[in-house]
Amino acid sequence: MSEPIAHRHDILILLEVTNGNPNGDPDAGNQPRVDAVSGRGLISDVCLKRKIRNYVDLFPPAANGKGFDILIKQGNVLNAKQGEAEAMTKDQVKQKEKAKVKDEHGRLIKDWLCNQYFDIRTFGQVISTGSEVMKGSPHGQIRGPVQFSFGRSYDPINPQEITITRCAVTKEEDAAKERTMGQKYIVPYGLYAAKCYVSPAFARNTAFDQSDYNLFIEALSHLFDHDRSSARGDMVVRGVLDFEHVGTQAAANADQNRREAMLGCAHAHDLFDSVEVMLKKPGAIPQDYDDYSVKVNFSEDKFPGVKLHRHVNPER
Repeated sequence: MSEPIAHRHDILILLEVTNGNPNGDPDAGNQPRVDAVSGRGLISDVCLKRKIRNYVDLFPPAANGKGFDILIKQGNVLNAKQGEAEAMTKDQVKQKEKAKVKDEHGRLIKDWLCNQYFDIRTFGQVISTGSEVMKGSPHGQIRGPVQFSFGRSYDPINPQEITITRCAVTKEEDAAKERTMGQKYIVPYGLYAAKCYVSPAFARNTAFDQSDYNLFIEALSHLFDHDRSSARGDMVVRGVLDFEHVGTQAAANADQNRREAMLGCAHAHDLFDSVEVMLKKPGAIPQDYDDYSVKVNFSEDKFPGVKLHRHVNPER
């Protein structure tokens, strides 16, 4: 089995929506999420993780000693899955003192779930909700190596309420009606940025390795290609910029280089600030991606020890 990833990654994702609702707010009748102060659109981290889970669930890779099942999806009963892990690992527990037995069994359950479920070893999970072994266990809360920020639009958005009609009716007593009315909400146009952080320190706990990372990047690059709906008809990933921390030390100082690559060789905010996204006509209302100028002002001379991977290049 391959080793967990050893390099820190900071990732900037540019997302575009045209006449769609990128993330409805259940507290506001499913209207697009908006920051009340700035008027900029928001996309929750949970929404972005959902897209990754959906992609891996649709396109799991060939087995490589690990499972690629998804725990957090419709129809799964979490406590039942924890019970399955407990039953699958109980015969591996060695006879020790009672407290040590519980701790070892808890670790085995955690390792089994991480090995079986891609989303647990990627994003982490609370697994102390059902199993008696896991209640109070230090292994019951798994902190995943991959974490998202909220997505946020570069400029204020202008959500619109659209009235729609339906020729069919729901109830028998409405059959005489010619049609019924409904509403949907759209953002005419918005360009959003989301940030993602990948920690090799937490990857060791979940065994998140390079093949897992490659699958995550593949899913991130195709985030909406298989997630079309009337609400998200035209959403596009315009950029995936992956800043990988590789270290600055020569081969003779391998241990120090590994430490640098794990800790990072630059602040994430400085790396993200090297990507300049501006309206070509200041003050204009953006209607299209071509209304923006996107420049990546990154260089390895400016940020020694960091490599930039343009999985989706936002520049034209």
